[in-house]
Amino acid sequence: MPYIGRPDAVIDNTVPLAEVGPEQVQQAFIGSCANGQLDDLAEAAAVVKGHQVAAGTRLIITPASQQVLLDAVRAGYIETLVEAGAVITAPGCGACPGYHMGVLGDGETCITASTRNFRGRMGSTQARIFLASPATVAASAIAGHIEDPRRIADA
Repeated sequence: MPYIGRPDAVIDNTVPLAEVGPEQVQQAFIGSCANGQLDDLAEAAAVVKGHQVAAGTRLIITPASQQVLLDAVRAGYIETLVEAGAVITAPGCGACPGYHMGVLGDGETCITASTRNFRGRMGSTQARIFLASPATVAASAIAGHIEDPRRIADA
């Protein structure tokens, strides 16, 4: 059963995905210097293959390193992600610290497979950030709301 970290804290704030309603998401982010490993990109590509990112939702992918990016290109993961509507950024921190490349605005909700979800972490202090697996983030990007990846696989 997938789990999700609710906004503003990680410790003692993780619940089964089924306990979180179908929250609309404006941004889905997979990556950063700490995440965005080849396995993460493979997992996301497997979920989005044959689907499109929902209108009104941004799927941002930031590989952890140049080597991960190159390996993901060679494996075909980048092509699959881009065909689904993802934006691939330069390797590094990406949207995670809220400096650039995916800064959240007031009232936006993001689901991320990065490392932190503290208030204001990715931009506005009025944004909400959920933490989840790359598969859950990818499924949510396709659905436009927080979604169980098993539902996308069954579709």
